[in-house]
Amino acid sequence: MSPLPFSPPRSEPAISPAGSPQTACFSIHAACGPSVMPRVLGVFAKRGLVPLQCHSVLCPAPGCERQQDLHIDIQIAGMEQTGAARLAEDLRKVVGVIAVLTSRKQYALTA
Repeated sequence: MSPLPFSPPRSEPAISPAGSPQTACFSIHAACGPSVMPRVLGVFAKRGLVPLQCHSVLCPAPGCERQQDLHIDIQIAGMEQTGAARLAEDLRKVVGVIAVLTSRKQYALTA
């Protein structure tokens, strides 16, 4: 018997009061290490979420020439503000994560 193909949970995209779709944005500041990125992305994967965009860069740590910090920016389309806040709390619990900032982006509707 073959396993059924995986299908992530489907939900309607979050819509702002103005009627435009919302995108949750996460800015994650973490210590540089080979296991940090998979741990961070694992938080999204456990919920069946695939990032709209994911970008990471190594930056020099303040006051230290050799040590570097990892900055990760992730965008998730169609996520409500309460869900984004819960997700940010879970990201803050990940080993190696120093800080998590959240924001939301929405697009204007055209006539």
